Amino acid sequence: MKDTIEKELLELIKTREFIKTEEIAEITGVSSSTVRRNLNQLQNKGLITRTRGGAKINDEKNYFPNFSFRSHTNSLEKKKIALSAIKLIKNGDVIFLDGSTSAFFIAEYLSEFNNIKVFTNGVDTLSLLSKYHINAYSTGGHISEENPSVLVGHYADEMIKNVHADVAFFSAQAIYDNGEIFDCFEHENVLRASMIKNSGKSVFLCDSTKFGRSAPFRLCNVNDVDYIVSDRNLESYFKVPIKAKFLFL
Repeated sequence: MKDTIEKELLELIKTREFIKTEEIAEITGVSSSTVRRNLNQLQNKGLITRTRGGAKINDEKNYFPNFSFRSHTNSLEKKKIALSAIKLIKNGDVIFLDGSTSAFFIAEYLSEFNNIKVFTNGVDTLSLLSKYHINAYSTGGHISEENPSVLVGHYADEMIKNVHADVAFFSAQAIYDNGEIFDCFEHENVLRASMIKNSGKSVFLCDSTKFGRSAPFRLCNVNDVDYIVSDRNLESYFKVPIKAKFLFL
């Protein structure tokens, strides 16, 4: 019932640039208090923005959902990717994790390994690593204004450049059939590029929602990385020869 109400409200808001709470209540036949409660839940999921007396839909081109919302998006696929990716880790490794939700899921399984060290610019990932008592290091840096779940900037980049990792795990927002990898955050790409350069193995975590999406800032080509880990076989997706190795469940 709750999901049905939220879906109905979301579809209604999508038809208007802005709609008042009272208007939603009148159209749907739901009480104003119930409407407000559900609007708050939709806002927490990153789907709408509450405004004075109403709500508006978030423009997908200009809005980036919060970490909690993204971590629940395609979570099963990301867990499958994490379970495949950890096969590349061995006891005693030094590991880079970027601030993506895909890398966050890898952190959930790192307590299985002994004597590892993990470097990350992910704020939520650091918290999770602490929970599992894993030897973790923050890259430092400042909290990104665009994506508050990550640390970026000169200090973070310098930290990464002074560490060599056995394996680096990273994700991005989009991948094209020519093998080009793009993301919407330029500053995060700077750190990812340093992680790739300063690691023995670089691993691109790619759930199937990334295929064919668009993003403005180029990170690298898949042939610049060693492994591509996905929730399904990607080999037939690419129109160019791929040197990277594929892993999938």
